[in-house]
Amino acid sequence: MSKHGKILVAMSGGIDSTVAAVMLREEGYEVVGITMKTWDYQNSGGSKKETGCCSLDSINDARSISVQYGIHHMILDIRSEFGDYVIDNFVEEYLAGRTPNPCVLCNTHIKWEALLKRANQLDCEFIATGHYAQIRNENNRYVISKGLDEHKDQSYVLWGLSQESLARTRFPLGGFHKANIKQMAIDRGFTELAKKSESYEICFVPDNDYRGFLKRRVDGLEERVDGGNFVTRDGKILGKHKGYPFYTVGQRKGLEIALGEPMFVLEIQPESNTVVLGREEELQRKGMWVRNLNMQKFESIEKPIEALTKVRYKDAGTFSLIEQHENRMMVNFYSNVKGIAPGQSAVFYDGNDVIGGGWIQSSFDL
Repeated sequence: MSKHGKILVAMSGGIDSTVAAVMLREEGYEVVGITMKTWDYQNSGGSKKETGCCSLDSINDARSISVQYGIHHMILDIRSEFGDYVIDNFVEEYLAGRTPNPCVLCNTHIKWEALLKRANQLDCEFIATGHYAQIRNENNRYVISKGLDEHKDQSYVLWGLSQESLARTRFPLGGFHKANIKQMAIDRGFTELAKKSESYEICFVPDNDYRGFLKRRVDGLEERVDGGNFVTRDGKILGKHKGYPFYTVGQRKGLEIALGEPMFVLEIQPESNTVVLGREEELQRKGMWVRNLNMQKFESIEKPIEALTKVRYKDAGTFSLIEQHENRMMVNFYSNVKGIAPGQSAVFYDGNDVIGGGWIQSSFDL
């Protein structure tokens, strides 16, 4: 009988999930490793060699280390669920003129659901991942807080997890710096794993060319949207673009239009295939609306409170006043924020704790 019970660990074959599994094994858990096959890159038509968590090399790495440590390992094929939900949403969001956040969607609706379902089948009390985040129970609420390593913190992509999911989740790496994890890997003989490069690309777009992915995914898209107008905020036509889905709010590079000064995408209007351009200062916004909230630290917010709000993964955050309106949050920033993109995640922090998050609906000026 194991010291701490049975735990299901998501093992991608990378250094973080590997060390997480080994740490839990050494702590006395009965560890079951699971590698989720979410995507076949060969089906995307991209030119880059298959890499990342779904590649055969990564699956073999996870299996090899599991055998070495006596960890029962299995592969879970969730390609159909992943494709139907995450990839279809990814395409639909771009076609709606928004900028999607597929990793958050996958964590919330695919990976955790798949892990918990399999954990129940295997009588595992807990699940664990290699995310750099921390979790605790406070006032009968499960609260995610930032990982100790600010540069690796992944709390931003975990805002969508429910209280039921968090109650059974463990993040073994949350209290460590990445350098410590690399050293742990080396100390245990995983030298090659410690040297393995990490991918920060979307798993199903490993060549990082989302425009090419959309063209291959949607028949006739390029011809359908080509030739729309670049315009100013007041409607002045500046030139032609290659189709509104191929641009994102805040984009400067790749516009392929010479206007004598740097111009940025301010807004995307899918109904008319129009992309609004302007100067960098025109990207500044004072507030925004956030929809489809998931609250973590508090069940709800009865009156406006101060929070640090992040509008993208690498955003340092901006202090703001947040006010909940049923399943939406009105955010008033204390200082202007640049490049708020509808479709991205907004996450609210109380110190290091995640208050909750949602999807950016729209931005506004007061």
